[in-house]
Amino acid sequence: MGYDNLLIVLVVAAAVPFLLALVPRVPLPGPVLEIVAGIVLGPAVLNLVRPDATVQALSVIGLSFLLFLAGLEIDFQLLRGPLARLVAVGLVASIALAGIVGWGLDLAGLVESPLLIGTALVATSLGLLVPILKDADAVGRPVGQLTICGASAGDISAVVLLSLFFSEHSSSPGSRVLLLISLACLTALIVVTSMRAGRSMWLSRTLVNLADTSAQIRIRLTMVLVVGLSAVAMHLGFEAVLGAFIAGAVLRLVAPDADRKHPQFHVKLQGIGYGFLVPIFFVTSGIQFDLKALFADTATLLRVPLFLAALLLVRGLPALVYRRAGLSPAEVFASGVLQATSLPFIVVTTTIGLKLDAIQPANAAALVAAGLLSVIVFPLTALPLLNRSREPVKPDSQERPD
Repeated sequence: MGYDNLLIVLVVAAAVPFLLALVPRVPLPGPVLEIVAGIVLGPAVLNLVRPDATVQALSVIGLSFLLFLAGLEIDFQLLRGPLARLVAVGLVASIALAGIVGWGLDLAGLVESPLLIGTALVATSLGLLVPILKDADAVGRPVGQLTICGASAGDISAVVLLSLFFSEHSSSPGSRVLLLISLACLTALIVVTSMRAGRSMWLSRTLVNLADTSAQIRIRLTMVLVVGLSAVAMHLGFEAVLGAFIAGAVLRLVAPDADRKHPQFHVKLQGIGYGFLVPIFFVTSGIQFDLKALFADTATLLRVPLFLAALLLVRGLPALVYRRAGLSPAEVFASGVLQATSLPFIVVTTTIGLKLDAIQPANAAALVAAGLLSVIVFPLTALPLLNRSREPVKPDSQERPD
């Protein structure tokens, strides 16, 4: 078959932006349409494409690159100070609620692994939220800062939890903690070494001279970082996605203003990711989506709104603490539903869960379907509230907590 299946996947990825451009008034995220297209063209409906070895390999790389770009989105300057304390309280509440919801669903006999479900509910789609907040002119406002900070904390926590408790490489939780500490120490060493190397005039001049030539040295070094940390993570018994996520975070720490000083650098990385690898992952996820399991019985179908409500409870309810930052009720509600918006990490979690038999195909399909609905319904609910609260307010109402 050669590249036949890959060609179909790439055609779908190229067609999605055009389809979205036909209905500009419908703010439908691209990954949603890519997954839906994969479902339609895959074995579940038309059976025109199958995930062969080539597509599978690129899909795995796309998954890692998606987590790398998610790590790159994290602004560590936000994860400190008064706002960070509020976010920390909200995160603790989210993790506690995720545990309660997971174990409650387990006691009801609805899920196989309460820990996996709880982990899936903690994350937020940071990459989808930033464009939404920018469109609403909310990034620089307290509601935008708190939402981005909360989403970043949720993503970090979810990746760590997934790495600690779910991996194809089995080991005890205690040893995993020690291995995770070892990985953290290695990461700190890379950050410190990179920052010191960045002070070298010769190295800085060489990077500038080679950055936009055929050498594309910044991109090559970034690929070494991503693949290297992914390999280290796997050798330590974790999933490769943890290493990829850390690589993005390391790059953001080492060069926090790279998007301003070297704007083409991030554009190139996004071109590789969102232009090639990441769409392959989402389309392939749709191809592998078990539509028959979702519609096999009414009970499975009813779990979709149940999981959607769980997302809103776990990530939305803790946003109530943001009222201490002076947010209006409308902004608190908008922040809550945006934090409950989650799809990429749900797909990642269910993909790993299916490999480990930690989740049944029916529940995986229902959870992904809930994620699909969340990225459609929740932003549409939040946008009018953000736009309504855009009017100027009194300066003292924008003060942050001490």
